[in-house]
Amino acid sequence: MEAVLNYFDFSQPSFYYALANILFNPIFWNIAARAEYKSHILTKLAGGNAYRGCAALAFSIFSLGILRDYLFKIALQFQPIHPLLEIDAVKAVAIVLFLTGNILVLSSMWALGFTGTYLGDYFGILMDARVTGFPFNVCEDPMYTGSTLTFLATALWYASPAGLLLTSVVHVVYRVALRYEGPFTAMIYANKDKKQ
Repeated sequence: MEAVLNYFDFSQPSFYYALANILFNPIFWNIAARAEYKSHILTKLAGGNAYRGCAALAFSIFSLGILRDYLFKIALQFQPIHPLLEIDAVKAVAIVLFLTGNILVLSSMWALGFTGTYLGDYFGILMDARVTGFPFNVCEDPMYTGSTLTFLATALWYASPAGLLLTSVVHVVYRVALRYEGPFTAMIYANKDKKQ
């Protein structure tokens, strides 16, 4: 066990900054989106315009995502590396995972559009129908899966066991978020169908 712990430096504050941001982001956007759905607080702050409210939330989600990615990369730079992760085969796997992850994220953003990507349904900006084409025909949650793959790729590229640990936290946090988001979004669209 001690040999394993040699590949983690838990004394580094950068590890905890990255961890805190990984945990905070989905909690933030879920709380903000539900507050919008229940009270239209963001729409009201945006002068009654749901699209501007959605854009403000999108800006905050995107900015927090950039910060999270930056903190993750910084955290890895201060962590020990594992020699088995430094081999060329692992680097090749990291490249494939990075490309796959980004394809899933970017193609899902394209398929959903701006408001679909950034929780527009909580603002009452609903899509006509559920998106079922690529990449949603490959996996049910391509944005979260793609993001997780990108974290995994980065951890492997930097040969960082701590990065693998943080990636597992990303995966768990996204799975928990989906347990809240999925049923809530389904309820929003079920209510839409009842009104028609």
